[in-house]
Amino acid sequence: MISTNSELRGAVQAAAERLRGGVIRTPTNRSRALSQQIDGEAYLKLETRQVTGSFKERGALNALSLLTEEQRRRGVVTMSAGNHAQGVAYHAARLGIKATVVMPDGTPFLKVRRTRDYGAEVVLHGATFEQSSAYGYELVERTGATLIHPYDDLNVIAGQATATLELLDDAGTDLDAIVVPVGGGGLIAGAVLAVDLFGSKAEVIGVETEFYPALYAEMKGELAIIGGVTIAEGIAVEKVGRLPLSIVRDVVRDVLLVSEPAIEGAIAFLLEDEKLVTEGAGAAGVAAIRSNVERFRGKRVGTLLCGGNIDLGMLASVIVRSRMRAGRVVQIRVLMVDKPGGLVAIATAVNDAHANVLDVLHHRLFGSVPAKYAQLDLTCELQRPEDIEQILTNIAARGYEATVITG
Repeated sequence: MISTNSELRGAVQAAAERLRGGVIRTPTNRSRALSQQIDGEAYLKLETRQVTGSFKERGALNALSLLTEEQRRRGVVTMSAGNHAQGVAYHAARLGIKATVVMPDGTPFLKVRRTRDYGAEVVLHGATFEQSSAYGYELVERTGATLIHPYDDLNVIAGQATATLELLDDAGTDLDAIVVPVGGGGLIAGAVLAVDLFGSKAEVIGVETEFYPALYAEMKGELAIIGGVTIAEGIAVEKVGRLPLSIVRDVVRDVLLVSEPAIEGAIAFLLEDEKLVTEGAGAAGVAAIRSNVERFRGKRVGTLLCGGNIDLGMLASVIVRSRMRAGRVVQIRVLMVDKPGGLVAIATAVNDAHANVLDVLHHRLFGSVPAKYAQLDLTCELQRPEDIEQILTNIAARGYEATVITG
C-alpha cells in the first residue's frame, strides 16, 4: 500500500523542500463557470504559469538537483514530446549541465524552438514517443550521459507530486475528486502520493484522449487500441510507465476518456470564460469534467491545467472550429441570379438579422451552376445560434434560395 511506503512519502516531502524557490508556486483558481456547470465547486491549478508553461519543470528540477558532480559533468539525455524537454532544458542550463533532448519528428514547432532556446541540443527522431525513447537510450549508452526519464523515475514523480500538494493546500484537503491528465503517468502517480501524504480522501481520476487510452485499458485488463492524431500530444503515450503504474494501480479506480472535440471545446472554454491559454493536454481535465457533468455534480473537484504550450496557429484553428460547433459562426450557400444588386440584397438580409459577414466567395464558373446564376458562399458571425433562422427567412423573402453548409 502507498500509505505504508516510507520511501515514496519521504521522496515527496524532500522534493517539496528542494523545489521551494526553484519553481513557481502556481495559483489555484476557483472556476466560476465550471462550478456552475457541475453545480458544485471546481478548482484549476494553473501550472501553465511555470516559466516553461508546464508542471514538468518540477520533476525535471528535482531529478537534476540530485545528480552527482560526475553525472553533471557527463550531461543528461531525455526524450519528450515537448514540455518535459523544456523543463529539462531550462533547469539544466540554470545548473550548467549539458542537456540533449530527443523529440518525435511531429513535435509542434513551438516546443522544438523553445527547447532549443532554453539551451538544449534537440534531436528529432522517430514518429512516436516510443521511437524517440528508444533512440534516447541509445544515446545514453553511447555517451555515458544520465537519463532523465519524463515519468518512469521516482525523483521525477516526486517532483510532479508537489503540484497536487499545492492544489490540496489551496483548495482544501476535503476535495471529492482530483482529475489528472495521463500520459506516461508521472503526474497522476504524483497526485496519488500527494493525496496520501496529505491524508486527503479525494478520489484521483485519470483522463486520457480516446486515441491513447493506455491507463484506461491497463485498468480493465484490455489491450489498448492506440492510434490517431490528437491535439493533446502531451499525453499521447502508448504505454504507462512501470513505476507510475505500480503506484496508481491499486488506488486509481476511474479513468475517463475524452474526444478531440471535447478537448478543443475545453481549450476554447478556458480561453473565453477563464481567460487562460492551455494546450490540448492541459485542458484534458476540464474536458473530462465538462463531458461528465453528472459524474461530478454537487462535488468539490480540482484539476491540473498541466500545460499551456499551444501553437498560435493551432489555437486560432481551435477558436474558429469551436465557434462553428457552437453555431456562432456559420457558412451559408446562396444560389442567385447573376444580376446587379444581388450581393447588396443578401448582405442586407444578413445585416437585418444583426449578424456579421466575415467572408464572401462569389462563384460563376462552376459547372453545376446554371449560366445565368451565381453561387454565393457566406461565412457569418451570429449573436445567437438561433439567429440563423432569421437570416434564412430574410434571404428567402428577397427571392433567393439559401442553405446552411457548415455550422
